[in-house]
Amino acid sequence: MGRLSVADYRAADKLPLVVVLDNVRSQHNVGAVFRTADAMRIERVDLCGICCCPPNQELHKTALGAEETVEWRYFKDTLEAVRALQAEGYTVYAVEQAHDASTLEEVAEQIINHQSSIINCPKIAVVLGHEVFGVQQEVVDACDGCIEIPQYGTKHSMNVSVTAGIVLYRLSEALRS
Repeated sequence: MGRLSVADYRAADKLPLVVVLDNVRSQHNVGAVFRTADAMRIERVDLCGICCCPPNQELHKTALGAEETVEWRYFKDTLEAVRALQAEGYTVYAVEQAHDASTLEEVAEQIINHQSSIINCPKIAVVLGHEVFGVQQEVVDACDGCIEIPQYGTKHSMNVSVTAGIVLYRLSEALRS
């Protein structure tokens, strides 16, 4: 199937895309994000606040070993993670419904129009929030912008791991184009 070995994965180039989990409480959601991060070959997952960290048996049930391939780091405070990423040259987006939010497609188009090759890719980070409370307001305020996934049904939220899958897939496609 052309799958990389763990050693080859670790040595492979990664997309300049980081996902930040802001107090995601479900170990299964954290594991699912690791698995998606591995699939899209993104740079890293930053775990913040109450997020569990590897090694963790419940996380492993959904990560299926991706916690061993995807780089990660832990921050006690999400605001600290956002500021560190900005200092490293990342544009940081909260994935939240907000008045001035850009749609996921708008951000993807901005990425495509900004780069001429993967070497010139912008460095992007996305912050995904707590399953009930979302991204903390102080974190939203510190971000460079917000990304919103348009929704057309009666619900106005999605599971954080589903949201991560949608956002990471679309942004990784934009970074690869």
